[in-house]
Amino acid sequence: MRTNFILAGAMALAVTLVAPAQEPPTQVGPSTAIQRRAAPPARITKFSVEPESAQAGQAVTLVWATENPNSVTIEPALGTVRARGSRVLTPAATTTYTLTVTGPNNTTVAKSVTVTVAGASSLATGKSDRREIRRLPDGHPDLSGVYNSGTFGRGPAAANAPPAPVLKPGAEKFKVVRGPKDTGLYADCMPTGVPGAFFVPYQWQIVQGIGRVVIMYEYPHLFRVIPTSGGPHQVDLDPTWMGDSIGHWEGDTFVVDTTGFNDKTELPGGFRHTEALHVVERFRRAGYDAIEYQAVIEDPNVFEKSWTIARTFALRTDLDKVDEFVCENNKDYKNLFGK
Repeated sequence: MRTNFILAGAMALAVTLVAPAQEPPTQVGPSTAIQRRAAPPARITKFSVEPESAQAGQAVTLVWATENPNSVTIEPALGTVRARGSRVLTPAATTTYTLTVTGPNNTTVAKSVTVTVAGASSLATGKSDRREIRRLPDGHPDLSGVYNSGTFGRGPAAANAPPAPVLKPGAEKFKVVRGPKDTGLYADCMPTGVPGAFFVPYQWQIVQGIGRVVIMYEYPHLFRVIPTSGGPHQVDLDPTWMGDSIGHWEGDTFVVDTTGFNDKTELPGGFRHTEALHVVERFRRAGYDAIEYQAVIEDPNVFEKSWTIARTFALRTDLDKVDEFVCENNKDYKNLFGK
């Protein structure tokens, strides 16, 4: 399975000092113990630009590599980046780029490189303002980018608690109750449905064009192709995991109407549904670094009335695409725990 989690931690090393019998044991003071437990410091092993001198409009390439980082940024223009990588840029003026790495215990190291652009003045260094939201030729804001997903139960409880839809009388069976042998919602790597695909701890990506918006989910390698022309759904749709989506614009908000679901997926908060599920989503670029998301959910066979989920998802400035995800074991693992 290809996962995209970055697991970081430090291991404490226990050392026993054995002294000769005639001498007292060596004492280890607090400062010595702290040093032994300290994680290795962050380092910059490479930060370069080629070429160092360029003509106006000529592209240059930044290349960097770091070790033991908690966060890595390059300013101006790039913001948060991966621990190592490269980026092609076209500076309009002589520019100094600064790579800053924060490591364990809030230690920080930095290094700068300068690109000299012939015939252009120098660009002020330091942290840049975030870029403005780009608009496409049709006038709509560009939603394109890779975004972090969200999960319930993280952060302040009031802000992250699952919504509480009202079940219809007799619909209690649609509330999911997990037993001790339940391996979890995503153990079998099956499609997640909508809006559940946005609440798996993997990133997802919007690719926006004229007449189409494509959403790609790293887990479990799902995609949606959404026409932006609006209009009714086809009649007599075959039920599918992700449903049939049609979008339209309301000002700067992209509205997606989805129906035609099967009944095999689970809604956020732990609810099953029927094929009558209907979801209306709204996407709005709240700023360069985030997108606001809202989903209105209704299923007249399960819920007394529609209910709403709202989240703000952060832009991953360090990623330009989602990765491949492969699940080789689409199995039910309950048998591993016995009958």
